[in-house]
Amino acid sequence: MKSSNPLLDEPSWIYPYMGMGVGDSFFIPTMKSAEIIYSAMEAGKEYGIRVKAYASMKDGIMGVRVWRVN
Repeated sequence: MKSSNPLLDEPSWIYPYMGMGVGDSFFIPTMKSAEIIYSAMEAGKEYGIRVKAYASMKDGIMGVRVWRVN
């Protein structure tokens, strides 16, 4: 859902699944972890791969880490 303040909206993310091997991961900085986790899981289904996504921190920044698991 878009907010009235564009500075609070999430950017559109492109997931690098095609270049990933099993066990590879990437980090997305975000304050809206649930939305990104859902989006990452759904995008994985579209590519026919399984992914796991968890809220995490990297260098003190909140976000989501996504792993390719098959």
